[in-house]
Amino acid sequence: MSASLLIVAVVAIAVSALCRRYGLSSPLVLVTVGLAMGWIPGLPTPELEPELVLYLILPPLLYSAAQESSYQAIRDRWRGIATLAVALPLVTTAVVGYVAYLTVPGLTLPAALVLGAVVAPPDAVSAQAIGRRLGLPRPVMTLLGGESLLNDATSLTAYRIALGAAVGVTSSLGEGLLTFAVAALGGLVIGLVVGAIVSRVRVWLTDPPMETAIGMLVPFVTYFVAEMLDASGVIAVVTAGLFLGHRSVRLGYATRLQDEAVRKSIDVLLEAFVFLLIGVQMPFIISGVESESWGHVAIDAAAVLAATILVRIVWMYPVAYLPRMFLPRVRRTEPAPSAAAVFVVSWAGMRGVVSLAAAFAIPLTTDSGDPFPARAEILFLTFVVVIGTLLIQGTTLPWVIRTLGVTGDDEVQDRLAYAAAQDRASREAERRLDEMAEAWADDDPMRSQVALMRKWIASQRNVAWEELGRGPDAIGESPTARAARIRTELLQVQRAVFIEERDAGRIDDEVLRTALRRLDFAEGQGDREA
Repeated sequence: MSASLLIVAVVAIAVSALCRRYGLSSPLVLVTVGLAMGWIPGLPTPELEPELVLYLILPPLLYSAAQESSYQAIRDRWRGIATLAVALPLVTTAVVGYVAYLTVPGLTLPAALVLGAVVAPPDAVSAQAIGRRLGLPRPVMTLLGGESLLNDATSLTAYRIALGAAVGVTSSLGEGLLTFAVAALGGLVIGLVVGAIVSRVRVWLTDPPMETAIGMLVPFVTYFVAEMLDASGVIAVVTAGLFLGHRSVRLGYATRLQDEAVRKSIDVLLEAFVFLLIGVQMPFIISGVESESWGHVAIDAAAVLAATILVRIVWMYPVAYLPRMFLPRVRRTEPAPSAAAVFVVSWAGMRGVVSLAAAFAIPLTTDSGDPFPARAEILFLTFVVVIGTLLIQGTTLPWVIRTLGVTGDDEVQDRLAYAAAQDRASREAERRLDEMAEAWADDDPMRSQVALMRKWIASQRNVAWEELGRGPDAIGESPTARAARIRTELLQVQRAVFIEERDAGRIDDEVLRTALRRLDFAEGQGDREA
């Protein structure tokens, strides 16, 4: 198992690197490569372990997405996010479960609802990647991001309830609803407690490497503690991530830079690993389906896949427009969404590894010792829904976005807001510099630095306003960008000298690392200004 996981990880990173280099959609390519790998004779490929996904892969991805999300944006669009992340998974569970109950032979209604809950949560990783690349409006990205944070919690809780009914543990609907409420509330409380404790500890430490190390443990510990207490680990991780992300401005700059670099590297690795892992599962899943039932299974798969895609589309339009018709407050506070934007959100419903992990976690037998109804068929239907939505919706989503013209001017508005805020910040810095200069004696050496500091402050302001104009292709290199480029070249010259000094034995490696660290920070600042 360890060797096969290593193979998947290495291939996933290699394929993902090529996709990023050539601008391809890595989730779709990775799934396709995984499908091909699964049939290579003699190649060790791992069978998906539910605990691997739910305890080791899902928590850091959720935590990272929560930290990068805007608490204010989610708060402002809580109604839309709630309809997507809470109501829609429950509706999908019911509709897809009922369709499966009518079409799949030998599938009881509780077992069918288990299937519905398994395929209910979309995985927005690929949708958000496509949306960022094509410039989807921020409200649409906020909806997709908020949905991806919370829909797993709803679906996994519904899955737990339906599975309990299918195996003979949960006895009533009321018990199931109580389980849902306790899990949600418990996850919220645990996430807030963990977030508050970790925030205080990190601020107290003022030790960037240790702060980042603690941050890396937060999603795993939070999820494990919540699940051990029968609370929602997903909600706990998301809550802790939102809390800590909102308070990250109080950390030191080195911690923030380090956190972001580590988090993005982990995200790239896990996301690539997950999508390739999805593809290689085909042989394990097909082996469990009886060969004589393939005709019926194909019809069942088409029906379940169609129901999964259509229920999201049918749901989106009423919840987008009916509240505006009957609730004046919604009309006053929320801008009317375009029909094209609503369709883009409804089409961004690709499923992912969480669905497969939940399907693999279905027990072999019920509480009475009988085989779980149609378990092999549920696994296959889940696989078809995951692969089908990734290949059908994932491949066509860029075309849908371009055809419908769903783009925003958020980048221009962000640059304008940044320039105005930077202008105010620069003027306040100049005022503070004047106050300090008044206290310096005429012969104070710091007086010679005032002009340099003023020039640095002015350059920050100039960069912000220059970015509002047309790009370098239209007007050429700006003065500030040219200065930053020259500065970078001079830093590179210094770096080469330090390396030559080390190679010649005149300085030690420790001295070289200190020099390179300082030059790297300076070059990073120059890249930001350029």
